[in-house]
Amino acid sequence: MEQKPIGEVTHYYGGLRVAIVKFNTKVEKGTVIAFKGAHTDFTQTINSMQYDHKDIEAAGKGQEVGIKVDQKLREGDKAYKI
Repeated sequence: MEQKPIGEVTHYYGGLRVAIVKFNTKVEKGTVIAFKGAHTDFTQTINSMQYDHKDIEAAGKGQEVGIKVDQKLREGDKAYKI
């Protein structure tokens, strides 16, 4: 059974290493997620999450949040909960 993505990268800021991710389910800080795409495949823990330039502990369904990431992402990459 294929796992369904919990979100999608809508933008990536390379200089800041921040990805804007639109989640389709509630996601909390500390969650381990895998990012997968045509040129992307890595796993990391969400340590920093912001909405409207303010730190938040959780992202709600349909919310777009900024996440500090370890590696480059591209628009359209999918996020999966581990």
